[in-house]
This record gives sequence, structure tokens and C-alpha cells, in this order.
Amino acid sequence: MEKRLGTINVLVYDRETVPEVNRILSAYSDCILARLGLPLRERNLHVITIVVEATNEQFGALTGKLGRLPFVEAKSMLSKSNQNNI
Repeated sequence: MEKRLGTINVLVYDRETVPEVNRILSAYSDCILARLGLPLRERNLHVITIVVEATNEQFGALTGKLGRLPFVEAKSMLSKSNQNNI
């Protein structure tokens, strides 16, 4: 299967959900190239940006699992195709 580059932006509105987010991300660690977390504690918000290289199926499964968690939003962007020069 062809792998493509993409990003997933995750907003976590409740700190209690963070361990489950981390569990899901750990399960997909082979696809994750980079991860940036920004805790905005005064707003009770955690922002996570993830860069992934994955198949369409892996990308969809990861985004879907994150988006189904309570108090979590996940939005994604996937490259149109795998570019050899990326």
C-alpha cells in the first residue's frame, strides 16, 4: 500500500482524556514522524499536532479513533499523493 504524508491536529478539552489520546498515539507510533504538544492549562485545552506517513487506512483509523473520544476534536490533512521528493 502507498504511504502518504499528512497532519492531524488534535484539540483535547479535558485533561482526563489525555491518557487515552496518548494510548492511541502510541499504538500508531510506527506512522508518526513528529509530534508537538502545547498545553494551554489556563484554558483547559491541549493542542497536539502530529505529522504522519501512513496508508489511507492507517490515517483514517488513527483520525477516527481520536475523533471518537469524548472532549476531543481531530482534523486532518493528507497529501494528494506520495511525492518521492518529499
